[in-house]
Amino acid sequence: MNQTNTMKELPENERPYEKCVRKGAGSLSDVELLAVLLRTGTRGESALDLARRILYDSGEDGILGIHRFSIERLMRMKGIGKVKAIQISCISELAKRLSKASHQEALCFSDPRTIANYYMEDLRHEKQELMKLLMLNSKAKLIGETNISKGTVNASVITPRELFIEALEKNAVSIVIMHNHPSGDPTPSREDMLTTKRILDAGALIGIELLDHIIIGNNCYISFREEGIL
Repeated sequence: MNQTNTMKELPENERPYEKCVRKGAGSLSDVELLAVLLRTGTRGESALDLARRILYDSGEDGILGIHRFSIERLMRMKGIGKVKAIQISCISELAKRLSKASHQEALCFSDPRTIANYYMEDLRHEKQELMKLLMLNSKAKLIGETNISKGTVNASVITPRELFIEALEKNAVSIVIMHNHPSGDPTPSREDMLTTKRILDAGALIGIELLDHIIIGNNCYISFREEGIL
């Protein structure tokens, strides 16, 4: 038996490469797309079988699980070495960058929807709460962004002092804060409300306006400004 099973060993009508040529990449299933990128399987297992196991037999929810795999976790799976683990990790990063690039032209800091769309793929797959600080100049143009805190699954701890040190160093005139809810539900918690109030009040004292606090869920968001909280 060969050490690995390749696509060429499959019947021609089952080969994703040929199907892609005939019908286009959009005709391929998630498993077939991943198999094309993996190219080879492992001992006694085709690339299609390996792709199916990665997507559906790992306790994840199909293709979205790719965003949650670290290289180390991938390498613990049977049949996945360092090269394949890096390939899959790069697929995840490429998907995030493509999503951001597609929303970049529409990004407007007076429109919370465009901000949420732009950062959605960065944040919605995080397993812990991650808070971002977006710093703007007098023309409401982005002059810097940074991750302020990464908390537990249930809470993100942030102090106004830490946040405004970053903003003052960039000479920011206004800021937007944003964080994710790993549960997928962007409904603000009591802690979210209190944190926003502290940052709003501190900004007013030093002359840096808090334009919005956006909470990212799973393909959804809540804007404090849209909700009338700010």
